[in-house]
Amino acid sequence: MGLWHKRRRAARLRAGRVGKSNELTGVRTAVLGATSGIGRATALALAEAGADVVVHGRRSHAAAAEVAAEIRARGGRAHVVMADLADRAACDQFADDAWRAWDGLDAWLQFAGADTLTGPDARLGFDAKLDLLWAVDVVATLRLCRDIGGRMRERGGGSIVTMGWDQAETGMEGDSGELFAAIKGAVMSFTRSLALSLAPHVRVNCVAPGWIKTAWGESAPTSWQERVVRETPQKRWGMPDDVARAARFLVGPEATFLTGQIIRVNGGAVR
Repeated sequence: MGLWHKRRRAARLRAGRVGKSNELTGVRTAVLGATSGIGRATALALAEAGADVVVHGRRSHAAAAEVAAEIRARGGRAHVVMADLADRAACDQFADDAWRAWDGLDAWLQFAGADTLTGPDARLGFDAKLDLLWAVDVVATLRLCRDIGGRMRERGGGSIVTMGWDQAETGMEGDSGELFAAIKGAVMSFTRSLALSLAPHVRVNCVAPGWIKTAWGESAPTSWQERVVRETPQKRWGMPDDVARAARFLVGPEATFLTGQIIRVNGGAVR
């Protein structure tokens, strides 16, 4: 049994909550992009399993504080750290602040991504979107996961989960398809390589969602709603909780032999 697993079991025993519903008791986690969508659902899913969560947000401290309050209501510890991941100096400071919150982390979920589909950034041109996505989704992912992964390895273990896209390797038409395929394809390839670099002590995996009803899906036109049903064997949108449950599994005790994997959470779609 590795150092990380021994420490986690000891924390669960101290808490008197050994059991499947609390399999993450004593596990210190950080969820990037935790104020909305998949990130928010993941932060809450981890808390429900007993984990403590560093809640990352970019713009709205109020939204981050609301998620932290929900985590505390579930009996977990929560700590808010704000950072603009497009800024390299801010990324470095965020890594230090998140790591120091509880003197180390056991799981790091890199789910923050630039939203170029809804909100103000949706009005940017192609080049500006490319620059923003590259900075937040690729550069920040590489730099932060390498940094935190190295610290985890020195401490004796941990788990990292990144965010991909189920169509990155097959492609999708249009500007957004071209951008996301390139950006998320880079993240998925990096994940496989980092898993090799950090093995055997730190596991690194990726969740690759398909059609998930986040902000864009809520307002998508009828043609896209029909396309989702047509392309998804389960004939429905996925929900943020569907991805959150997969992420919780990947950092949990039943996934200890999984690393370097791309887990497609897409209702069985074959691209």
